[in-house]
Amino acid sequence: MQFYILTLFPEMILSGLRTSIIGKAAEKGIVGIEAVNIRDFTKDRHQKVDDYPYGGGAGMVMQAQPIYDAWLSLADRIGRRPRTIYLTPQGPAFTQSMAKKLAKEEELVFLCGHYEGVDERVLEEIVTDYVSIGDYVLTGGELPAMVMIDAVSRMVPGVLTNEASGSFESFEGNLLEYPQYSRPAEWNGKKVPDILLSGAHEKVEEWRREQSILRTKKYRPDLLKRADLTIKEKTVYGVYDGE
Repeated sequence: MQFYILTLFPEMILSGLRTSIIGKAAEKGIVGIEAVNIRDFTKDRHQKVDDYPYGGGAGMVMQAQPIYDAWLSLADRIGRRPRTIYLTPQGPAFTQSMAKKLAKEEELVFLCGHYEGVDERVLEEIVTDYVSIGDYVLTGGELPAMVMIDAVSRMVPGVLTNEASGSFESFEGNLLEYPQYSRPAEWNGKKVPDILLSGAHEKVEEWRREQSILRTKKYRPDLLKRADLTIKEKTVYGVYDGE
């Protein structure tokens, strides 16, 4: 899978994504990460990519021409109009299910805005998806792009060493992940639950399922009403549809 990021700060993208699991996947060629500097496509001799907004107001707006030409260079190389995501608080919230769907694409293009925004005309021309990572404002789209690429990459076959770890984690079935423990069996006076030391795999899975439900009920009750629960689980844990 290939990720292209249209940005004013390519070094920020590359330094953030060429490390850890995602960096190793890129080294192996499982995913590709290319940061495209929008400034390389401006026709301004001073590499200016922004200007004052029509109608007045504070700040500057990124101009359409350099963004469009940068995107067009990618479309020409890819051979079609690629799925293009604009990182903005105006879009729907990014979720784990969205990450899974996006992981099925052969390539994704991310447009990172800056200043007071991007000329609306180029957004209308190239953007296929508006996505937000939360109800807050950042200085640019680079961090949201890295967040999305990290989450999407985990869903690409071969990126995770243990393929199962991508399936059984937080938000799977709208449940938070169960508590995890490692050696030693006792630390700072706290012991690992006996069930995890029992070797009874079926009982362990039952315990983990129970802990996932309890943890979700405690920390994210909003998720629990949408979780994949049996009728018995809804009754036991007091989850009722529509309330």
